[in-house]
Amino acid sequence: MPILDHTIVNADDHRASAAFVADLLGLPAPVTLGHFAVVQVGEVTTLDFVHVDGPVKSQHYAFLVTEAEFDEIFARITDRDLPFWADPGHNEPARINTWDGGRGVYFDDLDGHLLEIITRPYGSGGTTAANPHPLVAEASDQAPDA
Repeated sequence: MPILDHTIVNADDHRASAAFVADLLGLPAPVTLGHFAVVQVGEVTTLDFVHVDGPVKSQHYAFLVTEAEFDEIFARITDRDLPFWADPGHNEPARINTWDGGRGVYFDDLDGHLLEIITRPYGSGGTTAANPHPLVAEASDQAPDA
């Protein structure tokens, strides 16, 4: 099975953005590789932050974390008074979600990228979870009748 090696993340100040993400997620400090500020986010996977001129188009980056890691990251979010939401549309401020029997929260990085931490993969609770992920609930609503 292929493994994601790296993703390039556009940033206004790539070093500051890389440091922000690494620190907030409790990861090792970024390393410089050419014109990239590289954050190790998995055994082999990295986020490679690079400076771009002009506006940065917002992207979404989701991180699957343990319950303990969630607590640690969420504490850093609240300690810094960062805005956070239970949903990607920013409609439920200052709340976390409990989709799929886990916990999740969304917050923005320095360039407006939407970051997400979740303790259960999307859909892992199926349709029988007390609070199924909205995408699973939506898919089951659209399924043809048998």
